[in-house]
Amino acid sequence: LRRPAPGDPPAEVAARVRWETAPDALADAALVVECGPERMDVKERILRTLDAACGPDTVLASCTSAIPVEILAGHTGRPDRVLATHFMNPAHLKDAVEVVRGPRTSEESLATVLALLDAIGKRAHLVRDSPGFVSNRVLMPMINDAAARVEEGTADAETVDLVFTDCFGHAMGPLRTADLIGLDTVLDSLVVLRETTGDPRFEPTALLRGLVERGHRGRKSGRGFHTYGTR
Repeated sequence: LRRPAPGDPPAEVAARVRWETAPDALADAALVVECGPERMDVKERILRTLDAACGPDTVLASCTSAIPVEILAGHTGRPDRVLATHFMNPAHLKDAVEVVRGPRTSEESLATVLALLDAIGKRAHLVRDSPGFVSNRVLMPMINDAAARVEEGTADAETVDLVFTDCFGHAMGPLRTADLIGLDTVLDSLVVLRETTGDPRFEPTALLRGLVERGHRGRKSGRGFHTYGTR
């Protein structure tokens, strides 16, 4: 791998990508990053498939945003070669990645992932394994609480976000952040955190559930807590 050069022609970049659809194509891969939806059953199915298809030395990294690495590793026969690489959204614009080492992740596997992230120009922030890690253990209850303030009529979504941008200097308020992440992903993450921690703070608000049920998933669908341009 080489560090990407800004301004590389799109055709040249695309030519470096090999497109495959069969899991067996990953047999010789040194590292695989899975980015399936944040649902336990989906992650389990993906990891079992990868574990069967990949060589014994392949490192399996999950782009999970909330599920503990130890749970994910338990779906494979290589727990020492499983960890999490939580790329922030949108990944192509964010330089930082939250790297989560499980209790059985080997030094070799961690070194493989850190070398890859360095090669592609990403900064790795290493944290210990825990539901939601650092990022979403803090962010998800804030989003949920912000949604609750809208639900109870304390303020509308725009005002809630302005309090954070204008008063606290945040680049983006919690509800616009949720829209950027995708409300379906936020909902899935809250469900996982509620199940894995037992903490009622992670119980999704009725407002959030209702938006997702109606197909309002945030910026990608044109509407979430806020309304965006038509797509």
